[in-house]
Amino acid sequence: MITAEHLRKTFPGKGKDSTRVVAVDDVGFTAHDGQITGLLGPNGAGKTTTLRMLYTLMAPEQGRVLIDGRDVAADPAAARRALGVLPDARGVYKRLTARENIRYFGELHGLSRADIEQRTQALSQALQMDDFLDRQTEGFSQGQRTKTAIARALVHDPRNVILDEPTNGLDVMTTRGLRGFLKQLRDEGRCVIFSSHIMQEVAALCDRIVVIAHGKVVAQGTSDELRAQTGEDNLEEAFVKLIGSEEGLHA
Repeated sequence: MITAEHLRKTFPGKGKDSTRVVAVDDVGFTAHDGQITGLLGPNGAGKTTTLRMLYTLMAPEQGRVLIDGRDVAADPAAARRALGVLPDARGVYKRLTARENIRYFGELHGLSRADIEQRTQALSQALQMDDFLDRQTEGFSQGQRTKTAIARALVHDPRNVILDEPTNGLDVMTTRGLRGFLKQLRDEGRCVIFSSHIMQEVAALCDRIVVIAHGKVVAQGTSDELRAQTGEDNLEEAFVKLIGSEEGLHA
């Protein structure tokens, strides 16, 4: 389970005398085990900054993050061991094969060679990587790079998974396969958080939705609850009403 409490993060503005830019302002929500929680919002809403605080890349100026009830600030290393993270940057080591990328991350987590091999085979099967697992990653398609990055993030079998726009740039068939994989993680009882600005992804996958706009949580609940709250019949119209603008919306 992942809990965000009153998170706030600002960045320097442009110019010598400019005020600081508020990226995240009092964001709070809980993502439960056995559920997929979606962060939905237009580009620039504060989704990625929020995720970076959840997975310890950034420290909040106010508030705190709890991973399975433990305060991240008190033991960041333990929090990272409990997390599998696909960040917004998808970089893989180009001179290594997909298998070698996964193995390297398994070694960083202190796994035995046998455990790494077992996890690699399980992830390769689940993500449909067998045909490129032993190919050098230079020249991979976007989908192959994303699958490799997800597999190496999950090699240590974490209970909590954070994915920043995992289907960005993927073709239809790869996206469908990834959706199935995320549902499998949920059915295994894991806590899954992913961010998106694409309505279809959130509607197809999420048990709960946290809508972020202008750095704030403007609504959260199930798809049905958000529609009821806004009096709209479909999620897209509910989303537009909640954020107060169509800017950044991909229907």
